[in-house]
Amino acid sequence: MFVTASASVMVALAGIAFVGGVRLNLTPSEPLGLWRIEPFGRDPLVGNLVFICPPPTPQFEEAWQRGYLRRGLCPGGFAPLIKTVVALPGQHVEVGSNVVIDRLPLPNSAVRSSDGAGRPLLHFAGGIVPSGHLFLHSCFASSYDSRYFGPISISGLRGLAKPILTFDP
Repeated sequence: MFVTASASVMVALAGIAFVGGVRLNLTPSEPLGLWRIEPFGRDPLVGNLVFICPPPTPQFEEAWQRGYLRRGLCPGGFAPLIKTVVALPGQHVEVGSNVVIDRLPLPNSAVRSSDGAGRPLLHFAGGIVPSGHLFLHSCFASSYDSRYFGPISISGLRGLAKPILTFDP
């Protein structure tokens, strides 16, 4: 009886947290732990840490198959990504051995040619961030971010990512 009641309470609390915008991050791109999605009351800015849903494209399906993404409630069945906005529409991005935005090198942006399993990684060719898109980054060296998938549509933007209870792996 106690176990059933405890399980029911846990499920109810998880449901309340989910509806309230609380998410559990289990990927090392940002600190592990509990995060809150804070709705935007404005356009995103460079430096914002955001939750964003990847689009349901073959590129992201392959990323899921390789283990770069988790399953979740975004279109295509992906979990939202937590990334930092590093370039906005109209900004020029160069991707070579590292990322350069409007002629300024982006710190901690080394580009890898292969993943941890030795599989080749294609990187974004570079160019101008198109209208309605964001270029995203994580300082974690193995992060799957815009270095590899390019600018992503703001239509997937869920809100600002605010840590509640987190720790670095």
